[in-house]
Amino acid sequence: MDPRPKLSMEEANALVHRLYGITPSQMSSLPSYLDQNFLVVSREGSKFVLKVMNAEESKNGAHLQIQIFTTLCLGKRGIPVQQVLPTTAGTLMSMEEIDCGQGALTFCVRLMTFLPGKSIYDSQVTLQDLYQVGKFIASLNQTFQQLDLPDSDALDFSEDPWNMLNMAAVQDFLTVVDEGHLQEVILGVIKAFQLNVIPKIGTFRKGIIHNDLNDRNILVTPALNGHHNISGVLDFAGLGKSCIVFEVAVSIMYHMLSYPRPLDVGGAILAGWQSVMVLNEEEKDSLYLLVLGRLCQSLVYGRDNARKYPDNAEYLLRTAQNGEWVLKMLWELGKEEVLKKWFSDLTMFS
Repeated sequence: MDPRPKLSMEEANALVHRLYGITPSQMSSLPSYLDQNFLVVSREGSKFVLKVMNAEESKNGAHLQIQIFTTLCLGKRGIPVQQVLPTTAGTLMSMEEIDCGQGALTFCVRLMTFLPGKSIYDSQVTLQDLYQVGKFIASLNQTFQQLDLPDSDALDFSEDPWNMLNMAAVQDFLTVVDEGHLQEVILGVIKAFQLNVIPKIGTFRKGIIHNDLNDRNILVTPALNGHHNISGVLDFAGLGKSCIVFEVAVSIMYHMLSYPRPLDVGGAILAGWQSVMVLNEEEKDSLYLLVLGRLCQSLVYGRDNARKYPDNAEYLLRTAQNGEWVLKMLWELGKEEVLKKWFSDLTMFS
């Protein structure tokens, strides 16, 4: 069964009016992986984002509550995040039974504040901007560790296929990748990951992580000096407890795909990260395979979901646009050359 919401613009409009008492003057769709997002403009000109969560993730009410609580806490600390607005009944989310063509399913509906700016994916950022990204995500991660979150057991995602501790699970989906060089590289990464990263997991620092600080989830606005300022961080659906080094690896991986010189990205983000939080030696040594591991996950799971949901294939396959050749390039260069490049580039930002 397809867990995605498929509301028409008219249905979304009616939902906003019924739940929030807002009569939209304009509404438009926003991109999403498996959810449905709408930009809402009120008659007064105020902007909001309506998020209709997919039916599977809507089942985890405890995690949804933690997401809301986390963004509230972050906002109080001055971090630019969306805040969830109450319904006319005073609730911060509404579980709505909606029939999208295959019987009624329950979807979590939230209306959130609008943040200014464009995603890094849609902006021409500089290496200095990426340094600031690294600094920002490290500061965000430090703040995560200071939060006293209720029901922290809901942050356990040990069984989630996107958890890099579950890299071996990628093999179960390899039929979506044509046999040949790409599949050989992915199998090589998985084998190297199991041999060289998994045994070191005990040395990695653990904590709460965002787990998806990609180039579409960080917003920026232009600055007068030709650079950009970070104006927001989006999408806390992946919030969970895991290895903190995963945070920087995920960010490096995705930002490599939208920057014209991918190899330059690692040093810039690392320099920013290490100005706030220094990786230990085991984390540094594993970073290469962590980046490749997440790239393999994104390529394989993106293809699997595109096969399931071909109507959203363009968005689901965005990693594949540059990801295949970036993966092959990194694999051919090898760990020693890539890490030498990344860590020698740190001096450019000191």
